[in-house]
Amino acid sequence: MMLEITSKQRSQLRSMCNTLPVVLYIGKEGVTEAVAKQAWDALEARELIKCSVQRGCPLTAREACQELCDRVHAAPVQCIGNKFSIYRESRENPVIILL
Repeated sequence: MMLEITSKQRSQLRSMCNTLPVVLYIGKEGVTEAVAKQAWDALEARELIKCSVQRGCPLTAREACQELCDRVHAAPVQCIGNKFSIYRESRENPVIILL
């Protein structure tokens, strides 16, 4: 189950992604339990994270984004090259206010 966001909200989040550093790398193992746990924790802390798919990964950035979003119940924001960004509202302390 993925989170659904409107195109206006996606546009707002995309503009916020530009300055974000990459906080999660997906390597040759693909999207593992450890990667999903790391993504869950990062989303809980930041709500919006940027991820990068390494060279040896069997998945494309779009496939990795889709699989990770399914696992952590997040919404895909954008996918450019080998990087992608995902969003999920924090359960404890939401910071980003969507339009």
